[in-house]
Amino acid sequence: MSNPAYTSLPSETQREDALTELALDLRWTWNRSSAELWGRLDPELWELTQNPWVVLQTVSRERLRAVSDEPDFRRRVDEILAEKREAEQSEGWFGKAHPDSPLKLAAYFSMEYMLSEALPIYSGGLGNVAGDQLKAASDLDVPVVGIGLLYQQGYFRQEIDAYGNQQALYPFNDPGQLPIRPLREPNGEWLRISIALPGLDLWLRTWEVQVGRRRLYLLDSNDAANPPAYRGITSELYGGGPDLRIRQEIVLGIGGWRLLGALGLRPEVCHLNEGHAAFVVLERARTYMLETGSSFDAALAVTRAGNVFTTHTPVDAGFDRFVPELVERYLTDYAGALGISMRDLLALGRLDRNSNSEPFNMAYLAMRGCNRVNGVSRLHGHVSRRIFQPLYPRWPACEVPVGHVTNGVHVPTWQSDQAAALWETACGEQCWKVNHPDAASDFRLVSDEQLWELRNKARRGLVEYARKRLARQRAGQGASPRQIAQAGRVLDFDTLTLGFARRFAAYKRPNLLLSDPDRLIRLLTDARRPVQLVVAGKAHPQDEYGQQLIREWHDFLRRPEAGSRIVFLSDYDMLLTQQLVQSVDVWINTPRRPWEASGTSGMKTLVNGGLNLSELDGWWAEAYTPDVGWALGDGKEHGADPAWDRAEADALYSLIEHEIAPLFYARDERGIPRGWLAKMRDSMVRLTPRFSAARAVRQYTEEHYLPAAAAYAVRSAAGGRMGGELVAWRRALTQKWTHLRFGDVKVQPRGASYVFEAEVYLDEVAPDDVRVELYAEARGGGDPVRVPMTRGEAYVGSAGGCLYTATAPADRPADDYTARIVPYRDGAVVPLETALILWQR
Repeated sequence: MSNPAYTSLPSETQREDALTELALDLRWTWNRSSAELWGRLDPELWELTQNPWVVLQTVSRERLRAVSDEPDFRRRVDEILAEKREAEQSEGWFGKAHPDSPLKLAAYFSMEYMLSEALPIYSGGLGNVAGDQLKAASDLDVPVVGIGLLYQQGYFRQEIDAYGNQQALYPFNDPGQLPIRPLREPNGEWLRISIALPGLDLWLRTWEVQVGRRRLYLLDSNDAANPPAYRGITSELYGGGPDLRIRQEIVLGIGGWRLLGALGLRPEVCHLNEGHAAFVVLERARTYMLETGSSFDAALAVTRAGNVFTTHTPVDAGFDRFVPELVERYLTDYAGALGISMRDLLALGRLDRNSNSEPFNMAYLAMRGCNRVNGVSRLHGHVSRRIFQPLYPRWPACEVPVGHVTNGVHVPTWQSDQAAALWETACGEQCWKVNHPDAASDFRLVSDEQLWELRNKARRGLVEYARKRLARQRAGQGASPRQIAQAGRVLDFDTLTLGFARRFAAYKRPNLLLSDPDRLIRLLTDARRPVQLVVAGKAHPQDEYGQQLIREWHDFLRRPEAGSRIVFLSDYDMLLTQQLVQSVDVWINTPRRPWEASGTSGMKTLVNGGLNLSELDGWWAEAYTPDVGWALGDGKEHGADPAWDRAEADALYSLIEHEIAPLFYARDERGIPRGWLAKMRDSMVRLTPRFSAARAVRQYTEEHYLPAAAAYAVRSAAGGRMGGELVAWRRALTQKWTHLRFGDVKVQPRGASYVFEAEVYLDEVAPDDVRVELYAEARGGGDPVRVPMTRGEAYVGSAGGCLYTATAPADRPADDYTARIVPYRDGAVVPLETALILWQR
């Protein structure tokens, strides 16, 4: 591997070098010990940007030298550097738990990463998951490297004008102001990657982001050698049309794998964070072809063993699809390099492989290029099996090969300083670094008085923050001095505070609280038990309905009774998210089930003592019990039924009015809400470790990365011979499968069991290439029953005929059991690699 160098600020002193090292390591986003340093250099700029790299480049050299010469400043820099070195060199969970692991490196591909507001290359939930998991990998020392794109504009920034209209702004991401470094060859040349696109070579600049012990590598098309249209490929996140999107996904998947090769990195595992990255399975196979001389099919059979696909999409329409002509335009020559026809390449992304018109589905390509697939919550795993069912016809939905790893959040990133101090006192400073399931048990010893103080300080901090931000917001709208001054009087320090911050899209139902405006006013202005609300969220610039929902909130806020009890804060970003999740008493979430694949914002409130009031969807469907929060819905799907929306709006109001507010305001003689704090403590202790990124990364490592690395090692042995054998096995089965058949199937009761006998005719298929079994559907929420059948003597003179027998429990009707034939080969993943199946009837 080359040793990338980088250029930085002109360095005059060793102290400046130390500050540069600290500023360029995003460890400061969760280990905030260095915050005091940047505040000393420029308090105002630090408060506004929370970006050490900007502070360090903006402050004058004279100021930097003067502060650096202060003995206590020098001492603190040395302490933080020593702490950083110790963290980098200490053995983490992975090395201790898996010292002889086949996993040396996993490459994580994602279109976006939410690591810090200082690096705005994210939109929302997908980036949140990617960023938090990369940070958790650093804490646990799991060998992961991230691959992404450096956007020149990123996702849009939001302003709300005086009429409630959303304005989408696209400020330029100046690389010089971002905490990143250009990757350079040993000779100083900028490391650039090329991809052949129609008529020219696309050149990609490369960058490195340090995330504690881990690295994120970013690709950037804004290279002077590219024509203007191609320089803009990485211009904005989720902008433009299909043409821009396919170019970006080519850069991420194909360019990302080539970057790893240029760095001398050979990951055993590729983790695709959504189907956007699916082209990497093709490029990984192509590279393997060049190294071994394998055919494309054999190379894909080998490399897919090391590929993991996480889908985040709760509806089929959410997958990226490209019309065939667009794929042909960009990948015809690439198909030739793979040694396959364009028709064969398109078939990898189609339900009907023989279609000439079906669009190319990136999720289908990911399914066919990976050997492990998961959704992002238990419910989403169930939904995903239903979505991908068409790829596995005649297989039961429960056996569609999609599992689940429920998302989690990086607790140190989202906890407030006050919450962090309380947890550390109760559970130790390493509480969230490894995050064992019982890590939070000692927190039960924290007193009610301490919890209530935490809550009151958090709420006060939010009110002060909201007032300042609202004042700036109104000033930007051209408000009068009186209106700006009024911003300093909104909200109250002691009032029950609800938070609602979401993408404004129809399925999120962000205006469910506005279903009955008068009832909401009554809740806000209740003399004994008042409520206040902080709202934030963006609508996609092309989503007019979502923008109309924002205008409805703006109109409601013009009512005099609402003006001081509700604030709508524009430009929902990571800094605002942190402030909200650290401070609100209750976090509200109202999606239509099952359209929230997981959701993570409610998880972020847990460590800070916020409670959740949410639809039984995503993560909350598996987290909720009455002693940790409140739930909306009946756990069923109702679609976009207006009557159901009205019913849930009524339930939402009722919960706030009759359960939440009374519990919050039920105080003892010392003014402490004991019942509220009991629920708060249960939520913090039971849910925070369970829904952490540390738990999720450990689960990915042990259930996906390690098995995938081991499987890849097996398949790639002996020059990938197993790949060719798997291809030959699959082709032979496909050709001969239609000749398989069942004869008579008989069943006889015997005590507490049934004895089944099935006549099976395999024709030319070898008995070792299949398994015959009994199958019975699950009952009572359990697993389906599969009973292997034993092969007896072959029938003389028959077409591979044989009698198979099995004994099954008689605790259900015999008709529940059905005999079936499924493909089998040691090391093959069925039905992911072949969806063949034959049922008795």
